[in-house]
Amino acid sequence: MSKLIIAAAICGAEVMKEHNPAVPYTVQEVAREAKSAYDAGAAVIHLHVREDDGTPTQRHGRFQECVSAILEVCPDVIIQPSTGGAVGMSDLERLDSTNITPVPEFVTLDCGTCNFGYDEIFVNTEKTIENFARLMQEKGMKPELECFDKGMLDIAMKVYKKGLLDDPLHFDFVLGVQMAATVRDLSFCVESLPPGATWTGCAIGKDAFKIAAASIVMGGHVRVGFEDNLYIEKGVLAKSNGELVDKAAKIAKLLGRQIATPDEAREILHIRKR
Repeated sequence: MSKLIIAAAICGAEVMKEHNPAVPYTVQEVAREAKSAYDAGAAVIHLHVREDDGTPTQRHGRFQECVSAILEVCPDVIIQPSTGGAVGMSDLERLDSTNITPVPEFVTLDCGTCNFGYDEIFVNTEKTIENFARLMQEKGMKPELECFDKGMLDIAMKVYKKGLLDDPLHFDFVLGVQMAATVRDLSFCVESLPPGATWTGCAIGKDAFKIAAASIVMGGHVRVGFEDNLYIEKGVLAKSNGELVDKAAKIAKLLGRQIATPDEAREILHIRKR
């Protein structure tokens, strides 16, 4: 079994300081949270960015500021800009996060439309997915195929069969949004993977560490962080993303998985270092 890659989703586009005061908005706060996660064992920083007032943005200038600040304190970490952005953003707006220097080595690619909240729909048509995949392929960016249910894996494979995704594929199964956050559902997705694919498991809220533990045992990788879960245990807010990563790393140690460094993660994922 390979070493475990821990990704830290440090802020997302939905959670706010009123939910947890440690959620980062400013460039300095983003760098602080990235460093705390990196020091605890995260090889990947999954990155959304905010304006100083907390408004989600895909503006490449803001991404550039945050990426540069992170690289100053974590020079070898893998930074994974989100192309999901926030509900309601246009395709062009969402892709602006990739217009930075150096060109991102690892980015997200959402593989379907889903019910993201009570009255929010996160729209990703097949045309959008193909256009995003084509751009990522042209720029040499490794896509992480974000799947919120099993059908999105099937859509990703349709895009793959059109030659727009390169082997080996890497998937991120996000449970607890549209797909139930159960080991049964995670197992069904993992059993549906194509040969040679790698995968990460994550879950929203109270099920975050249950799915993390299952992913570790099943040979997958793990994502934790404020985007997905604000609590270190029931009723206790996490003080930092580093605290969440440290808990995942301790679970991995108990279960016999070693933690991958950023360069080891690049080797596992077949990512070309910039």
